[in-house]
Amino acid sequence: MLWKFVLLLVLGTPALSAEEPIRVVVSVPPLEYLVERVGGPRVQVQSMVQPGFSPATYEPTPKQVTNLAGADLYVRTGVPFENAWLTRFRSANPDMRVLDVREGLEVQMSDRHGDHDRHDPHVWTSPPLAGHMARNIRDALIALAPGDATAFEAGYAALNAELGALDEELRQILSDLPTSRFMVYHPAWGHFAERYGLTQIPIEKDAKQPSARALIGLIDEAKRDGITAVFIQPQFDRRLAEQVAHAIGGHVEVLDPLSPDYMENLREIARRIAAAGTVPAPR
Repeated sequence: MLWKFVLLLVLGTPALSAEEPIRVVVSVPPLEYLVERVGGPRVQVQSMVQPGFSPATYEPTPKQVTNLAGADLYVRTGVPFENAWLTRFRSANPDMRVLDVREGLEVQMSDRHGDHDRHDPHVWTSPPLAGHMARNIRDALIALAPGDATAFEAGYAALNAELGALDEELRQILSDLPTSRFMVYHPAWGHFAERYGLTQIPIEKDAKQPSARALIGLIDEAKRDGITAVFIQPQFDRRLAEQVAHAIGGHVEVLDPLSPDYMENLREIARRIAAAGTVPAPR
């Protein structure tokens, strides 16, 4: 439970002085945004995964691992590279606290989503879930620097209000679409889709490309649903996505769940999915 985590931080880590920044390392850039918004000038944040790289295959540089020795807190969200590297991160800094921002989060997925969505670590793509993550970050920062609790509470409150407004804005953008299904290369949008009543159709599952028979089925499915765009992350090879787009008479568009410009990025993603879903499926 979260209170146990906070208690552990309080008992196991001396409070930092007001002059010391709280040094935080996060797994991916969207978490960097959340930590900065909650922590304000009291935090120094670095993202482990750098722009242009995939958290599925990322290998931290020796310099990044060395820099962990000076970190007070590591914030994780369960992206694949962490499973292989977290033990080494702890070895580099046994006193560093580790926060899994999914702590206490119960994600409910409807039956239209498969197992790849249920285990999707891209939790931040849903603003309400990001709000839960921000609350966990607030509590972890307060445990490290209780003297700054008021500032962290204010940072969290402002961010949470903006996330609520963003959630309503995205809901309006994505309402009343002729088709609620959209095609992606990599299934990174399960939580986003669940929040706004959409269904993602992934080409790749479990980091594996589809068989020839499965690919034909995906193309037929896309044609039935009137899908005109294949969305891909900039970290992935787009050749197979281009082939599928050509087969359905559509095009490839880039969507990046890892953008550090969190708020505006989700707005742009919603607009582009909405634009791609304005062509009704054939009757």
